[in-house]
Amino acid sequence: MSRFDTLTLEIDGRIAWVTFDHPPINLLDMQMIKEIDQLSEDLYANESLHAVVFQSADPDFFIAHADVGLIRSMPTDITERPTELNLYVAALERLRKLPFATIGKVAGIARGGGAEFLWSLDMRFAAVGRTTLSQPEVALGILPSGSGSARLPHLVGRGRSLEIALACEDFSAELAQDYGLVNRAVPQNELDGLVERIATRLASFPRSAIESTKLSIDASLQDPTHALLEEAHQFNWLRGTRDAQQRMAAFVESSAQTREGELKLDSILLGLSDL
Repeated sequence: MSRFDTLTLEIDGRIAWVTFDHPPINLLDMQMIKEIDQLSEDLYANESLHAVVFQSADPDFFIAHADVGLIRSMPTDITERPTELNLYVAALERLRKLPFATIGKVAGIARGGGAEFLWSLDMRFAAVGRTTLSQPEVALGILPSGSGSARLPHLVGRGRSLEIALACEDFSAELAQDYGLVNRAVPQNELDGLVERIATRLASFPRSAIESTKLSIDASLQDPTHALLEEAHQFNWLRGTRDAQQRMAAFVESSAQTREGELKLDSILLGLSDL
């Protein structure tokens, strides 16, 4: 089994429990991206699993978002359309295609790449009063490029996808349930029991039936690879624009990516409109 520093993996019978634990805010940096990629490989190779649950050790953050400093360090002169998925999106695709059930248990903040991680799972369950979901990328002059713009329409339709991506507003667990972003929003004291019950129930069914059902349902949707590559192409172009460069610089220079700043991130995003 691989060794991880930003997460833990525990296997209990037919269920894997993955806990993100990367202080101070579970920031999706390169170390975490690489470990999620390795984790996806390890899970795919495990033939005994019937379900995997993703959760967080931090009571405030599931995964905060992608490290904006990392995005700013990427080259800005890429003009050709990509022909391969980047490391993070490829890892999420591998998780999406796992031959068993994937479940997100959310009781904290998941924005940007953290929200996109959840969109890649089969099911999501969220704690009322604790969960915050959003795609803030457009406020920084970029777009949801960790698979968000490709996955959201399949979850909530075009109109709501555009609202989520363009308005960059925070969604509570209740509103996320209304929109179809999460399966259920429940009181925090009920979340653990609900997820454990569903995971245990799934684990009692034949893995072959779970896999075939996922394949059959996915067959009703278009292959997302083209959409993911178009998303990457637009992201590469946007990163080089003046707006994106200024807004990401101001974002990093503010209190963003600290615990204090992330807990009031919406006000920071609105402040970027003065640039």
